[in-house]
Amino acid sequence: MPSAIDFYFDFSSPYGYLASEKIDDLAARYGRGVNWIPVLLGAIFKVTETIPLIQMPVKGEYYAHDFARSARFLGVPFQMPHPFPIATQNAGRAFLRLQDRDPVLAKKFAHACFRAYFTRNTNLSDMSQLTTVAAAVGIDAAELSAAVNDPALKERFRAQNEAAIARRVCGSPYFIVDNEPFWGADRLPQLEKWLQTGGF
Repeated sequence: MPSAIDFYFDFSSPYGYLASEKIDDLAARYGRGVNWIPVLLGAIFKVTETIPLIQMPVKGEYYAHDFARSARFLGVPFQMPHPFPIATQNAGRAFLRLQDRDPVLAKKFAHACFRAYFTRNTNLSDMSQLTTVAAAVGIDAAELSAAVNDPALKERFRAQNEAAIARRVCGSPYFIVDNEPFWGADRLPQLEKWLQTGGF
């Protein structure tokens, strides 16, 4: 059976959001699964010695324009949120906890989070807003609030970030398939070509 695609993402990443709307269908067309792996861009930026795209001199204005244009190109609803970016460790930990128990629900939660932030300006760093998103897809809000503060889960998420950095993950979205890395939503066509041809 062909190997799954590892999909690394941060819930505050516009390009991660756009990719999240496309990657499962793309993979399914070629008989591949997708491993959704949340990371924290803040930790990755420390290693890569960079800053959020929107904060880059000159480039930031371009990226703000490109987020919306890329969304239109892909047919994905998008509204630039404020504040941006936001801390997403609680959303990431919540996803991990859900993934252990119900992978289908975890992915449903991930889509709900991305869509809430990038279409309705829901601040996922606010725990009350995050649990409201979770409750809307059938997740017990009180249980989730307690879970994200579990020391073992915090350590697991930290270790997962370190493992991602060790694999040279340098942004969101970042895909690895057949040991081949692809960085960015704009690499989805290349990723599809790879799946079509078995490599190039």
